Amino acid sequence: MSGASQQLINLTLYMLCFEIISTNSRTSTLWKLNSDQTKIIEANSFHQVVSNGVQFITEDDPIFNIITSTVHLGHSWIKERVEHYCTNCHVKNLKLVNSTNVVVKPPEPDEVLDCGKPVNFTYYDNLVGVLNRHKHPTVPEPHAALIFTKRTKKKDFDVDALERKLKKAKREKPKSVQLYNQIGNFWRIKGDAEKAIECFRRALAVSPHNAEVLLNLARVLFTLQYLDDAIYLTRRSLEVQSPDKGAWQQYFTLGEILKAYGHYQEASIHLKHTLELKPGFEPAQIALKEMETLPAASIHVYTLVIIICLVLGVLLVILSSVDNMGEGEYAEVKPQRHFNKAMAMRSLRGFGGSQKRTKRILA
Repeated sequence: MSGASQQLINLTLYMLCFEIISTNSRTSTLWKLNSDQTKIIEANSFHQVVSNGVQFITEDDPIFNIITSTVHLGHSWIKERVEHYCTNCHVKNLKLVNSTNVVVKPPEPDEVLDCGKPVNFTYYDNLVGVLNRHKHPTVPEPHAALIFTKRTKKKDFDVDALERKLKKAKREKPKSVQLYNQIGNFWRIKGDAEKAIECFRRALAVSPHNAEVLLNLARVLFTLQYLDDAIYLTRRSLEVQSPDKGAWQQYFTLGEILKAYGHYQEASIHLKHTLELKPGFEPAQIALKEMETLPAASIHVYTLVIIICLVLGVLLVILSSVDNMGEGEYAEVKPQRHFNKAMAMRSLRGFGGSQKRTKRILA
């Protein structure tokens, strides 16, 4: 019995020694302070771990994260989380100090400044300029910056700062007619007519009688030379404009459109009305001076050509009718017979004989 007990004890000791040898003892980990002597780090080298094709560098002994995640600040040790560094991507981990939670913030996609999905219908989709919104070229409107720079000089205007401001407003209140209008004006400055029109369409789908949005859409189409659409929208904006708000912008836009048409007299009336409502408005003053330099009796070239063509047409019609009438009268005139005495006497004799026969019949 003693021999069997001795063998059992030897077998147990053998298995225990084998387990000790095969086990990676955690007491074998070496620790030291970093070069600044502010943090405890592991003396062993780091090893790489590959997960889903991404290579991370991690510490060998995660059991001692509590020790390795402390830093020395002043006279105390402060805990911070364990970091994993990605060597094949640009993911920036969110570092939380004085916390034991590990939070990894995923990269945020680039925020696009738009007005969302385009609407299906508005009351102004029948306009040619709106129908062709996907074909418009890039035409920047630097004067649209005046909407955002009422008290700031134009040269100090920062488009990037405006974009950040509008993105922030979109996150706070994404469904706002005023926000759609401002984003549309931002794309007017950039020259992207399609995005500007889509923003104005979305605003008009919610508020179809918004005078400001109608006017801004008219300005876009006027820049693209859709004059008929622009003058229609401007007059519509003037109709729905609130009486307590000045309509000088509508009158100024009408003056510019009529000037482009060549109707200088009517354009001058609207521009003068603009200056009455907003004295000292420089663009209106410049437009008036340009029209004053033109001849007083200036007539549009196309109008003059049309008048000349009409006059020539009328003259041709009159001349052709006179020629036709002359030929008809000449055809109807018969040749006159010369006076013949013998024929005259015969006719008189015949007339006298007929009278005698008439008297006999009556008797």
